[in-house]
Amino acid sequence: MQVYCTKQHANNERNRFCTQCGELLPIGVGQVIENRYRIIRHLGQGGFGRTYLAEDLNQSQLQCVLKEFAPQVEEQQDLEKAKELFEREANVLKKLEHPQIPRFHASLQVMLGNKDFFFLVQDYVEGDNYWDLLENRITQGQTFSEEEVVKLLQQMLPILSYIHSLNVVHRDISPDNIILRRTDNLPVLIDFGAVKQLPASKGFWFTQLGGIRTILGKKGYAPEEQLRQGKAFSSTDLYSLAVTALVLLTSKEPQKLYDSYQGSWRWGTEIKVSPKLEAVLKKMVAYKPSDRYQKADDVLKDLPSYTPAAKPVNTQMTKLRTMVVAPGRKRIKTLMSKLHNKTQLAAQALPLPVWLRPFAFSLISTTVIALTLVGTWAIVNAVIQAVTSISIPTVSLPKIPGGSDSPEKPTDSKQASRANQIIRRRQQLDISEVFFTQMVDKIFYTKNPEAKGRTLTGNSEDTALRNEWYAIAENLLNKLERANLSTSARRQLGNYSARDYDNWRRQSQAGQWGDYTIEQLNRDTNKKFDRLFPGQRRRDEKLDKQTFGQIWYALAAEQVNKLDAN
Repeated sequence: MQVYCTKQHANNERNRFCTQCGELLPIGVGQVIENRYRIIRHLGQGGFGRTYLAEDLNQSQLQCVLKEFAPQVEEQQDLEKAKELFEREANVLKKLEHPQIPRFHASLQVMLGNKDFFFLVQDYVEGDNYWDLLENRITQGQTFSEEEVVKLLQQMLPILSYIHSLNVVHRDISPDNIILRRTDNLPVLIDFGAVKQLPASKGFWFTQLGGIRTILGKKGYAPEEQLRQGKAFSSTDLYSLAVTALVLLTSKEPQKLYDSYQGSWRWGTEIKVSPKLEAVLKKMVAYKPSDRYQKADDVLKDLPSYTPAAKPVNTQMTKLRTMVVAPGRKRIKTLMSKLHNKTQLAAQALPLPVWLRPFAFSLISTTVIALTLVGTWAIVNAVIQAVTSISIPTVSLPKIPGGSDSPEKPTDSKQASRANQIIRRRQQLDISEVFFTQMVDKIFYTKNPEAKGRTLTGNSEDTALRNEWYAIAENLLNKLERANLSTSARRQLGNYSARDYDNWRRQSQAGQWGDYTIEQLNRDTNKKFDRLFPGQRRRDEKLDKQTFGQIWYALAAEQVNKLDAN
């Protein structure tokens, strides 16, 4: 199997660095580190390496995060320094025991490709980071309310109070390093890659590898003393947290909120908040560290208070429940509640593989709703009686010789777990199940044309082919994540058509994009598409409209949205 660097250079999966440009390569999905941690997927990339989601094979397949520390240095003294910094970070993380900080598991030193690599193992936090949450709000024309931001500050400041009490500064607080945990809706502070213990008398830290001084922190979120001098105090984290709050309130990057010529924030113009919250945030982002709050607890005391808000609506409710509320009639609502229970039982009883059951339930639910709203009580009762015998249209899956007529759930627990993980990732990305299955099948059948027309079973003889199907699905999810599509673009996958392109052509001809032309849109989209699927346009000249073509349209739609925003 080949792996690609960000410049799309092909490499053998055993390589750790690109043979053409020297870039650090991702570890292949399925590879096991230290005979214990199996790589599930790539989560992100930072200055010193990548972050992976993995499963701990020694702890009932517990999911965890592997953070790679792989400085590209050649001199032995620099390698020793890198190792010292890694161990220093691990020692700091071992001390942190807070319910809103991922728990530290282990530190590893592994030989891969004749080079030493270091890994930190921590809890995996399931949820969305606040940058993704903000992007979702922006697509709906919304931002975070002042009340929501104050609540976030109230939940984050105790975390900072805790780490500062241990003489630890995070140094990299920003919306993408705070995750809203799904299990309890609490913010979790992640990515302690920049965290360092404060030297007793100096109050700062920096690296000196290969003669290059590395200052950690994000431009706009980090204050001057950190970016220019590498200094970090407790008030440095408070500054970054305040900037994060401003970004969530305004949906604008810090550079648009700060007047660099005047050296002041745009209060009253770009930033409009209540006088009390403005006073608190102003003090948190003061230019001089001495003019800021010195302790997180002091900020908490000054924050405005709000009465508890109503319990938020569960956005994960099924389409069935959403449609029940719409008619507003008690009799229909009661009946539909009964139907909901029956359709759930029916979906659970269907002899379908685990990755198809959500599709089955969705289809049954939609059928019941349509009959209820259009038909009479007699039709509804007939549906109730017959719901367990509804037959589901066959979704195209690999079909292999010797299989049964109905696909079966894999008997291998690891394969079942893998299938469930694919479902969760697809659902988190909000991608249509029908589109996703068609896309995976398209790639699978292209590689295995002899499999068409036959049934894939859950039997052991089909294990290898099921694994191949899963690997294709996981790789596709990785590429869709790398595409950085907005939630609205991902939701639209499977529904794009030539009408969208005709609309873009008309917009271009009407001059709505300024000097930008439809030809430039084609070139830019082709470039992005080719990075994700090298050579695919040559193999599939017109791009299948139901699969690869949908991704092309999504990439183009993202570009058009950026043009419209400008």
